[in-house]
Amino acid sequence: MTAAARPLDPEEIARRLDPWLGIGSRAGGVVLAVSGGPDSTALMGGAALVGPRIPVIVATVDHGLRPEAAAEAQAVAALAADLGLPHRTLVWRGDKPRSRLQEAARAARYDLLVGLARERGAAALLTAHTLDDQAETVLMRLCAGSGPAGLGGIEPVRHLDGLLLARPFLDLPKARLVATCTARGWPFVTDPGNADPRFARGRLRRVLPLLESEGLTAARLARLAERLRRNEAALRAATEAARTALVRPRPGGLALDAAGLAALPEAVALRVLADAIGAVAGRNSRPARLERLEEALFTRLLPAIAAGERPRFTLGGVLLDLSDGVVALRPEPLRRANRGGAP
Repeated sequence: MTAAARPLDPEEIARRLDPWLGIGSRAGGVVLAVSGGPDSTALMGGAALVGPRIPVIVATVDHGLRPEAAAEAQAVAALAADLGLPHRTLVWRGDKPRSRLQEAARAARYDLLVGLARERGAAALLTAHTLDDQAETVLMRLCAGSGPAGLGGIEPVRHLDGLLLARPFLDLPKARLVATCTARGWPFVTDPGNADPRFARGRLRRVLPLLESEGLTAARLARLAERLRRNEAALRAATEAARTALVRPRPGGLALDAAGLAALPEAVALRVLADAIGAVAGRNSRPARLERLEEALFTRLLPAIAAGERPRFTLGGVLLDLSDGVVALRPEPLRRANRGGAP
């Protein structure tokens, strides 16, 4: 048996889960997200082995996208009962979108899980994402043209709507969790959607073995993500300091010191501009794509500051107006037709 396929022993399981389930846990209660696949089944079984010292509930989301989903949720409930853990099935109701289905399903899943956590007074949500998931996420974001922040991939711990979202198995190969379920006799299911070529993740799973043969392994992709998250933390701190120094509120928007913006390192200037646009556009707006932000800053705004020009243009639903040494940002005016005027 290879090291990558070695089952987790009880000591390793306890080391990973005790910070969340044991005495002195940083959470007052925990929701375990369990789909019935080998990864999340190992999480549920491991929690039972640890013997949680705080309230724990297992939650399975039935998206209603496959006829087998309800039976799979029932199987998780049965195994949870055998392991002595309470269980709840959460159903995604309503019409399903025809496009971006996986993205919508993911958002619905987290909405349901967060809702259950709040109902139960839990402070943390645990999922069973693995090293394989991290590698696939980095590749997907690379294909989508993400910048360094996106290529940081899945965070081991992050805040989500007032909860802590933790992935205690994120550095483990999926094969170890499969081997753990097999060794312990914990039954699991395999979702055929994971290999569905209609979805980007399914297509990338076919490509990964070829990339690994060239040295681009899941472990190296995960290491890249970890390094980029470190860089992201440093960039975030530098951006916060620059934003405090350069950005000022003004009626209906923000004002950004132009000379100060031009003096910043490019990566920090780009982030300051993106944050300012996002703040003016509002939480419900879609952020401007990185390529458009780069074009706006590097080919329009910075050259105009250097040349003393006064450009005026829109980006991400925000009007940017450079004049008198200040970049003024305010929401893009509604078009005449939208105001009820003549077309």
